[in-house]
Amino acid sequence: MTFTVPAVDLAPYVGDGTPDQRAAAAAAFDDAARTVGFVQIVGHGIPAEVTDAFAEAMNGFFDLPLEVKKTYRTPPEVNRGYAPPKTESLSLSLGLAPSNRMHDFFEAFNVGAARSDHPGLDLPLPDYAENVWPAEAPAFPAAVTAYFDEAARVARTMTRMFADALGLPADFFAAFTDHSLDVLRMNNYALPPGEIDLDGDLTGMGEHTDYGIVTVLWADRVRGLQVLDRDGAWHDVMPADGALLINLGDLMARWTNDRWMSTLHRVKPPIVDGSVQRRRSAAFFHDGNVDAVIETMPPCVGDGSPYPPITVGEHIAAKLAGSRAGVANAAAGSEQQRVIAAGGA
Repeated sequence: MTFTVPAVDLAPYVGDGTPDQRAAAAAAFDDAARTVGFVQIVGHGIPAEVTDAFAEAMNGFFDLPLEVKKTYRTPPEVNRGYAPPKTESLSLSLGLAPSNRMHDFFEAFNVGAARSDHPGLDLPLPDYAENVWPAEAPAFPAAVTAYFDEAARVARTMTRMFADALGLPADFFAAFTDHSLDVLRMNNYALPPGEIDLDGDLTGMGEHTDYGIVTVLWADRVRGLQVLDRDGAWHDVMPADGALLINLGDLMARWTNDRWMSTLHRVKPPIVDGSVQRRRSAAFFHDGNVDAVIETMPPCVGDGSPYPPITVGEHIAAKLAGSRAGVANAAAGSEQQRVIAAGGA
């Protein structure tokens, strides 16, 4: 059977869709979330001029000399700023790399929701760290902020669709996400000669599941992203022209007792004429409030759930300790077992 990523039209939720149109979109998403875990979203409403300016802003930063970019590096516990090549290993977020070797060759820059964005709340640092902005890329802050705001809108619109798909009140997710740990991670996979060894099995970004509620992914239409199916086979996935890729994170799998899938994925960028073909992506992670307690929803408990209650902050901290600090996540538990059972380890 051919592996395909279903397309779902978000337009009925972005505009004035009828109840029937919204119900059809929610049902289509529910089917995709149960069977594939990745979805192509069209009708999202992000203007092309916003994404075009955003892509150029990423170029403006990633084309800077490496030594300049390294001045914007932050400690592992601060999920902001620049991450140089081979300083992370996403597979460690699932406790699946016993050597603790940091080998993912992508470089990245992170921005996120800051404590100053929520002046009425005493939110903890470094969870809501202030952003750092590269002075050498003057167009970067405005273009990135404009896209961040649009991606946040799409993520919150998706949660309204989730509520309909799961038979929940329309505002169910609002109480869990009004000061969400939102992070936008911009990735670049084409590095200068000598930065990576093209011999052997090249790991752009190691196999992993995303951590939170929902991920909104913008990406170049270049091969590299691969998704693991239920039979243990990897499949290349590229966004359709103008579409965004949506996938669910581990917290949503916990919430739904695995009714919805947090799908294992990785990045293996193609090598063309001895060089890695450039591929840029930007993942907006909508992870929920740091103090929100996530436990399986009553409609999804069934005969029981393997997932004990956990706060968003506890869950994200364990994941980041793996990917960014080189500490295999010993608390991955059921998520790790899902990966092993699927043949991803």
